[in-house]
Amino acid sequence: MGVFGEVADLYDDVRPGYPADLAGAVRDYHGGTPTGVVEIGAGTGKGTELLLHLGAPVTCLEPDPRMAAVLAARHPGVRVLGVTFEQWRPPDGGVPLLAAALSWHWLDPAIRNRHAHGALTPGGTLAILGHTYGYADPEHGRALDAVFRTADPTAPRRRPDWFHDDIAGSGLFTDVTATTRLRDVPFTTDRYLDLVRTFGGPFRRRTLDEQTRGLTALRRTVDGFGGRVVVRLHTTLVLARRPGRAGDDTDLTRT
Repeated sequence: MGVFGEVADLYDDVRPGYPADLAGAVRDYHGGTPTGVVEIGAGTGKGTELLLHLGAPVTCLEPDPRMAAVLAARHPGVRVLGVTFEQWRPPDGGVPLLAAALSWHWLDPAIRNRHAHGALTPGGTLAILGHTYGYADPEHGRALDAVFRTADPTAPRRRPDWFHDDIAGSGLFTDVTATTRLRDVPFTTDRYLDLVRTFGGPFRRRTLDEQTRGLTALRRTVDGFGGRVVVRLHTTLVLARRPGRAGDDTDLTRT
């Protein structure tokens, strides 16, 4: 997640947040307000803003100091730890609610589910949020996808709810559910290019020459739409439960 530190302020400005009503879905699933929340890879606090609607103390894990500084300024009431999920050690007995907003894919797929299971209290809730960027106009989508494909023809295509299957397939959690929201968000050409500048794999991990060529092609494409494109934001919330009851110390990841 360190690829975003150089554009922390831009990331905070241009990246969309999460529908506030999803906090109610998390609370209902959990069975009330949790006694505490830990957020993985909190970035500048886009997901934190939603989690604060739960009314519980929030601890954020964010290893990039530049992202963490923006997060702390936006949400001075949260506790920010400058560690990765893998470095963090949960308290004895675990935490009641563990969350991640658009950071699950950055975690090691070989251990992320096991580590999350071990960090939760028995009966605790895992809440994972993610966005997929589509387009309201299919022709716009095809044209922009072609630009991205030119830059990286081998880039993986993930379904909006891919992490539902990842979590359910681990066999470590029960009651795995997915909730989706669709929103259309208009962008001018310049605003859209700012959004792209915050993308990790499709942009920030490219060479400077590749970035310049990509932005030039995208500008030409969106200007060809009249200087405006409507992003169809597909937001998914996946909820899962660690089996067991509070006070049950059984940990399937350690047996």
